[in-house]
Amino acid sequence: MDRSVTVEEIARHRTVVLEGGDGVGKSTLAGLLVPHGFTSVHSPRTPDHQDLTRRYRDLLARPGRLVLDRSFISELVYGPLYRDQSRLTWDQALVLADLVTARDGVFLHVTAPATTVRHRLKTRDGQAPALDEITTLAAAYQQLFRALADHATVLTYNTAPETSHTTG
Repeated sequence: MDRSVTVEEIARHRTVVLEGGDGVGKSTLAGLLVPHGFTSVHSPRTPDHQDLTRRYRDLLARPGRLVLDRSFISELVYGPLYRDQSRLTWDQALVLADLVTARDGVFLHVTAPATTVRHRLKTRDGQAPALDEITTLAAAYQQLFRALADHATVLTYNTAPETSHTTG
């Protein structure tokens, strides 16, 4: 059963991985965790020549409380959708997920309705993908998080103002 989840509940973890499409509110949520003692690391797309596994192993080896504003999970979604393949295998992703878990970590699937995301992106960037592209991306994240939930703690946090924050 879904229930409301608060920033304070999320902050009980030592490591928080925020994931979801552009415009869902990951960076805003990361900013809300910083006052709880987290170091926030925004992870843009890792250049092709860099080793993704090494990059995230190094980040997860940092001391202290850590919030990752996007992570290796994005590669598993964006790679197949926009480049026909991920630069990470599922096995590599599970090894990294185990490192998150070992740090008392949680994966947070940050969501918002496609219309809200589109409005946020247009306001922020002056442009936004079509609603069907946003919906396809959201469905890919949903499918990935369903699979990941068999291996790690996954919560869902809806950033739309008219909805509650739910855990799944």
